[in-house]
Amino acid sequence: MRGGAERAAAGRRRFFGLPAPRRERHVVTAAELDRLAVPLGDDGVVIGVDAEGRPAVLGVNRPIPYEVTLIGGLWTAQVLALRTAATGTRVAVETGRGRAWADLAREAGAGQQCVTLHEVGRVPPQGASAGGPVLVVRDCGMRPPRGRVAAGAWQSVLTLLPYLSPTAPRLLRSSALVGVQRMSPDEAARIGELMRLPPSAVEALPTLGDGVTLWCTPRDRKFVLTRGTEQETALFGAARRVD
Repeated sequence: MRGGAERAAAGRRRFFGLPAPRRERHVVTAAELDRLAVPLGDDGVVIGVDAEGRPAVLGVNRPIPYEVTLIGGLWTAQVLALRTAATGTRVAVETGRGRAWADLAREAGAGQQCVTLHEVGRVPPQGASAGGPVLVVRDCGMRPPRGRVAAGAWQSVLTLLPYLSPTAPRLLRSSALVGVQRMSPDEAARIGELMRLPPSAVEALPTLGDGVTLWCTPRDRKFVLTRGTEQETALFGAARRVD
């Protein structure tokens, strides 16, 4: 019996390999986890570079409602729409100036209709899903009406405001992310109050160059420079704040 047991034990050792050396376990407490960081950006669309020259990424496709408000120029909104479409996301543009978006709708998607244009208030249900995410861009002027198609799972909404309009406070309250481009000192002071910006950011807003956007949340803020690619410059021209 003993010989059989020894042979069985030897067989198990051959199958599982040599016993591993016993060492102390490496344990990290919950408090120490906050000090660990992985040098990877968010998954999404590269919208430019930050002040340190690192890529700035906007995660548009999310399983929860995600609203973005951009107080800025048409050029930036169109670049964001084109880059989002390049990731395979369908883009629906609600606009009262269809001619300004016609080139984008024609050129995006290499012949596939991935960018569609709709009159204000006439955006149909998009049927967004994890396999077919959607970005709705609302280019509806200073006072955009409440949209028929709202943000939802895998359907984000980007609202473009040319200036700080009376409807801006409502939109900012419902937005998870706000982009601000060059504006007057009075507008900068007002947006500083609404977004709780530090004085240095408020002072910088009237001096921002074309293509520069301050992207901010209630807890974080980052200046991002967006440079047009060769294709984007051919379609939309050089970066500009005023259309």
